Amino acid sequence: MSSPEICSLSWGHMRVQGCSSSYKDCKVWPGGSRAWDWRETGTDHRPGVQPADLEEVLRTGVRALVIGRGMNEALQVPAATLAFVQQRGVEVTALQTEKAVAHYNQLAAQGARVGGVFHSTC
Repeated sequence: MSSPEICSLSWGHMRVQGCSSSYKDCKVWPGGSRAWDWRETGTDHRPGVQPADLEEVLRTGVRALVIGRGMNEALQVPAATLAFVQQRGVEVTALQTEKAVAHYNQLAAQGARVGGVFHSTC
């Protein structure tokens, strides 16, 4: 299965190939996507993305993971979270969300087993 393209991004809205609805924040992986509900893990802008936010995507066997930190990069990504991903042999990149989506789509177009978590506002 290939990683779905993120078809559009604007403040508070993301569309993923193969999904009829839009997301505010989302998780994507080879063959799927879903809303990223921060309440599931108690995530907030600070301290930021937690390993528990990434587990579901990592379980799909991705070799690369892209994290979108928000349009204004308000979402923090602690060093411990990056280390958690790297310890599993997965390349991880955290970028401003527009740049993160472009990077993710580039990897997906190359056929990489890439996943991502993206915040589409602040």
